[in-house]
Amino acid sequence: MLTAAQQQDYQRDGYLILPDFKSPAEIAALRERAAQIVDAFDPSAPAGIFSTREQQHNSDAWFLGSDNSIRCFFEEEAFDAQGHLKQDKSLSINKIGHAMHDLDPVFRAFSADARLAAVARELGLREAQVWQSMYIFKQPGIGGEVRWHQDATYFDTDPVSVTTFWFALEDATVDNGCMWAEPGGHRSPMRERFTRHGNAVALEKLDGTPWPDDSTAVPLACKAGSLVCFHGLLPHYSAPNRSAVSRHAYTLHATDAHTAYSPANWIQRDAALPVRGFL
Repeated sequence: MLTAAQQQDYQRDGYLILPDFKSPAEIAALRERAAQIVDAFDPSAPAGIFSTREQQHNSDAWFLGSDNSIRCFFEEEAFDAQGHLKQDKSLSINKIGHAMHDLDPVFRAFSADARLAAVARELGLREAQVWQSMYIFKQPGIGGEVRWHQDATYFDTDPVSVTTFWFALEDATVDNGCMWAEPGGHRSPMRERFTRHGNAVALEKLDGTPWPDDSTAVPLACKAGSLVCFHGLLPHYSAPNRSAVSRHAYTLHATDAHTAYSPANWIQRDAALPVRGFL
C-alpha cells in the first residue's frame, strides 16, 4: 500500500497523508449513520461535555461508560447560561465515541478494511488491535479546541505502539480547524499518561518537555477522503472552528498485540467484547 518514500516520510515526520483513501460513497454512508445516532440521542439524558483542556469530564460516568459503548458528547459552547442548547442538537454534538467500530455495522464496515490493515502493517503494527473509534464533528462556530497532546498518553504500551488513523470526512482546512503537528516530534518523550483505576482517573505528568508552538507546527490540511496516519508520540492539536463550515472526521486508535498494553489504560476489553483488528 505504501511506497518506500512514503514509509521514509512517516519515519522522518511521524505522520503521513494518503489522499483519496475512502470513496465518496463510503464517506456518505458513515455520515448518514452518524446523523442517525445523533438524531436518536436524547439530550435530556445524562451526557458529557468533551474537552481536552481540562480533565474534569474524565471522571464523569457518562464518559467512562463510553469505553465499550456508543455515546454522544456535547461541545463546551453548546449551552447558554441557563443550560439550554443554543442551536439544534445536530449542530451541538462534539463527538460520538468510543466503540462504534465494533458495535455498529456501518462503522464496522468502514473500519474493517484490508487496505487499512495493510497500511497498519507497513507502519510497523505487526498485529493491529483497534481500541477506540471517534466520530468528530468540529461544529461550525463552536467547534472546540483540542489542546496539544500525544495519543500514547491514552493508549500506553511497552514499547509505544499506538498509531492513529484519522479520516477526513469533509475537507479539513486551517479555517475550519484542521489538525496541526510538529514534524519529527514523535522522537520526543511521552509527556503525560492518562490512567484509570475503577472510576478514578488521573493525568500523570511524565516529562517536562514543552509542547510545540506555531514556529514548528504545520497544518495537516487535506481533502475529504484522505487518511492521515500518525505515530502515538507525535504532538498534535486542532484550533477552535470559528468558521461557518464543519469539519467531520473519523478516528481509530490501534496498538500492536506484540506489545504490552497497560492494565491502567482507560479502555480495556475482555472475552465479552474482545479487541479486534481491522479485519
